[in-house]
This record gives sequence, C-alpha cells and structure tokens, in this order.
Amino acid sequence: MSGTVSAVVFDLGGVITESPMIAFAAYEREAGLPDGLIRQLNSTDPHTNAWARFERNELDVVGFSEAFEAEAAALGHRLDASRVLAALRGEVRPAMVTAIRRLREAGLPLGMVSNNVSPMERGGRMDEILDLFDAIVESSIEGVRKPEPEIYRRTLVRLSEAVGRPIEATDCAYLDDLGINCKPARALGFSTIKVVDPTVAIAELSALVGFPLDDAA
Repeated sequence: MSGTVSAVVFDLGGVITESPMIAFAAYEREAGLPDGLIRQLNSTDPHTNAWARFERNELDVVGFSEAFEAEAAALGHRLDASRVLAALRGEVRPAMVTAIRRLREAGLPLGMVSNNVSPMERGGRMDEILDLFDAIVESSIEGVRKPEPEIYRRTLVRLSEAVGRPIEATDCAYLDDLGINCKPARALGFSTIKVVDPTVAIAELSALVGFPLDDAA
C-alpha cells in the first residue's frame, strides 16, 4: 500500500446508510411543508436547537418533540416530530459496506463517529456492520456532537485505545455527508471526504489508502 492515510473514520447516516434528508424531503412533500424546512430547523442555532440538545442526550423524546415542533410553529408550520424521527432509519449502502470490509481485510484501524439521538441498538440489522469497527463514538453517549471538535478528539482516543497504538488525526481519512462536520475534522488534521455520490467518495478514499475498495477489487 502506498496511501497517504493509515486509518479511516466514517460517519453513519448519509455515508454508510442513505441520508435521512431524502426521507425528510418525502415527509415535507406529503405534509405540504416547505422544501428544506427540516434542514432549516436543524441548521438554525445549530448548537442549541432541539436537534442538537437531543443528540447530546439533553432532551428525551418527549422533550425533543415539544421543542422541535415549537421551532417549526415559530416559523408558521405544523410539523409531526414523530414522523421526522421515523425518517432516521436509512437503508444500508452495499458499496460502502464493501469498501469498509476491504479496509478491514487490509488491517486499517476503523472508527465511526455518529450524531444520534439514542445509543445504537445491538442484535439487529446493523450488527454485522458495527462489528467491523474498532471504535464507535456516539453523540448520545458522549454528550458532545459533531461539529464540536471534542467528539473528533475522543474518536482518536477511542481508536488509539482499541488498536493499542497512537492514532493521530493526520493518520486518518474522515467521511461525512455534511460539510459543516468535515470542516472541524479537517482543521484537526484529518483528510476529509464530503460524501455526495458514494461512488465518487469511495474512489477518493481508494486514492487516500492506496488500494481499490470497490467490487472490482
């Protein structure tokens, strides 16, 4: 291998699974809400809004639902928070899972860092994928979330502990579907890939690690 990185850290939603934004848009169309309303709510006051507090486990489901619906009402819209939460379950992207397996087979340390509203459940459809990772860092457990730099630092610590040697940001590629989450990782020294088209992202990651990661490999 002649790559420029020797470890990889992945986001979950929008990278390994389909972006919830697709399901959000479908709900907005069904409910007659403005296109992009949910994204707008999530990006307004991004460190203190209902979504941010929920992902840091500062609100329970009831508290989040009340706060999120109130934020929508302040903009003049009636929104069902339970429908928004139901949209978070994205389908797995097989090509990305193939890439992760190839990285695992090559012995690269693998981390996952995810903003989520509750700890990942084991014993379900995601177990086989989660088992491929050396370290998984979740906002709902840590009490910090992306794009706060601290969660990336904790990911490096957890990954280093898991593999028994220091892993620095400069050793790692980081994949996320949101530019706002890539920016602090890049500032820390990660080689970042913004995932828009998974095929393109996998090709970019292949170049960074120095070997092919697709089905043709």
